[in-house]
Amino acid sequence: MAYERQAASGFREIDRWEDGVGWLAHPDELGQRASHAVVGEAGVWLLDPLWAPGVDDLIDDLSEEHDTAVAGVAICSCWHTRDAEQFARRYDVPITIPEWMGRVDDRTTAPIERYADSFDPAVEVVRRQPIPLWDEAILYWDNHQTLYTPESIGTAAPYLVDDERLGLELFFRLDPPHSLREYEPDRVIVGHGAGVLDDATRALEYALAGARRRFPRAVLENGPGTARSLVGALR
Repeated sequence: MAYERQAASGFREIDRWEDGVGWLAHPDELGQRASHAVVGEAGVWLLDPLWAPGVDDLIDDLSEEHDTAVAGVAICSCWHTRDAEQFARRYDVPITIPEWMGRVDDRTTAPIERYADSFDPAVEVVRRQPIPLWDEAILYWDNHQTLYTPESIGTAAPYLVDDERLGLELFFRLDPPHSLREYEPDRVIVGHGAGVLDDATRALEYALAGARRRFPRAVLENGPGTARSLVGALR
């Protein structure tokens, strides 16, 4: 199954480091939708989160470790409304999205705050709109050198070919986000799959540099999985 639509019964922790943690609410699904809590200057930000029993304890522990509170829920892809409303009401915080992002308003009744440049002084937001109906905010924290790619780059099975540790969504291999080469992250966390926490800059460069060259093989190996994921996202 590409995406599990039933309520999660538990979660698997991924991507833990000093300033953040991630989890998979449905670790067995093909699409591997990942959620994260990451510390910024204003507090802890919940990125594209999915609810699962016990996840609030994970978030609360991170907040206590940094003596801060949850600042908001940041939706970073127009396709990632997910359980944002449930988290926003649980922590009494707004949902934040870029002023240029569409689609989200029709999928939640929780308060929404739109931002022009960033939702937190510690976070740089890279605007990505490669095709119509695809609005994606890629995030970078310079203070702990973390890059978050919600959609275009991932580690779930439909993203990877050969010896890649990071891979591009199939059709974006033809138009990779080369602007990300200006970053040298210590870690890359993603919206689909577990992140790359070691030698992440090299993994990112390898993914971008060989994306087009590996496109034919990606079509053969990942075409069916990508198709299932796209159909699943529309349901």
